[in-house]
Amino acid sequence: MTTPPSETGAGRTGLSADLARVMAGHLFIHACMTGMRMAAPLLALRAGHSAAAVGLLLALFAVTQVFLAVSAGRYADRHGVHRPVMMSIILAVSGAGMAAAWPVFSVLCVSAMMTGCAAAIASIALQRHVGRAASGPAQLRQVFSWLSIAPAGSNFLGPFVAGVLIDNGGFRAAFLAMALLPLVAWACMRGVQETPLADPGGDARSGPAWDLLRDPVFARLMIVNWLVSSCWDVHTFVIPVLGHERGLSASVIGAILGAFAIAVAALRLALPFLVARFPEWAVIVVSMAASAVLFVVYPFVHSPLGMGVCSVLLGFALGGVQPMVMSSLHQITPAHRHGEAVGMRMAAIYGSGVVMPVVFGLAGTVIGISGVFWVVGAMVVGGCRIAVRMRPGQG
Repeated sequence: MTTPPSETGAGRTGLSADLARVMAGHLFIHACMTGMRMAAPLLALRAGHSAAAVGLLLALFAVTQVFLAVSAGRYADRHGVHRPVMMSIILAVSGAGMAAAWPVFSVLCVSAMMTGCAAAIASIALQRHVGRAASGPAQLRQVFSWLSIAPAGSNFLGPFVAGVLIDNGGFRAAFLAMALLPLVAWACMRGVQETPLADPGGDARSGPAWDLLRDPVFARLMIVNWLVSSCWDVHTFVIPVLGHERGLSASVIGAILGAFAIAVAALRLALPFLVARFPEWAVIVVSMAASAVLFVVYPFVHSPLGMGVCSVLLGFALGGVQPMVMSSLHQITPAHRHGEAVGMRMAAIYGSGVVMPVVFGLAGTVIGISGVFWVVGAMVVGGCRIAVRMRPGQG
């Protein structure tokens, strides 16, 4: 199944104008979703809806990404970048606009599905596009490092803009601003040049998405991807529980989680300049090993400052894995199935995000929160051996 990366594109290793446009488009479309994901549950709570209803609302942002990601990837393989991105912009503008016009719970649920679906379609199409435009493994690592900055920035931009507007103009103003952000993405994306669509060759057809897992390297990559995603999930889920057990205030817990997000963003800003000399498998192995050590140490750290330091170090460890996974994925899958492979990866991540918090909660009641950290750390140690086997020439 091994296929060399696309030779299209200029072969530059820096931040080209085309890549900058793609990053901006990704930033503003994703910021629409992240802003809605903050504002819609807050409105539901203020309207008196239960915590269970708010949980359902939050789940709707991800559920479409689980079930539609592979189809979205196949659509991008057939049509390139502009058509799926335009579809995502229409969905995002319509979803946020509906919430601005009718800010009631039932409409918010529909808006959550539409904006979540829009973010997924755009992410898959844009990730496929930059991979197709790269000219070799080194450039693949760099372009995905650059692109990974966009969702990190959107996690700040969307909630910040929504929060300011809620406080000063109300929820309708916030939803309307979220509906305008994808239009900025449209303006940014107009100048992006399409890459040639890949020819599957002969009578080759995609077949079921699960066929990709027959390649042992791809299967190992998906396992590593799931393990790293679980690390993110366990940190997001466990830190509030652990902080509550230790009597930390909500602001301190939020600061610890915020330190993690800032570390991820900072690492990704530096990553394009760090990855040129290191192969993907090496970056992934080092990141996973560091994460495993931090998961073992974390439960023994009780002070807020110490937990914050662990959170920052974990952000540095995990922040670089996603671009390396994307670079590897584009090198080991056929060019005409890049979008489909990206969709499989996204479906696995969001499926994990739905299932794993439930598993962590059940495990925490049996073995304790510290035990959850240690179990995940042990799983990641096992995953390091799998990542090493992703090295070229390994069996």
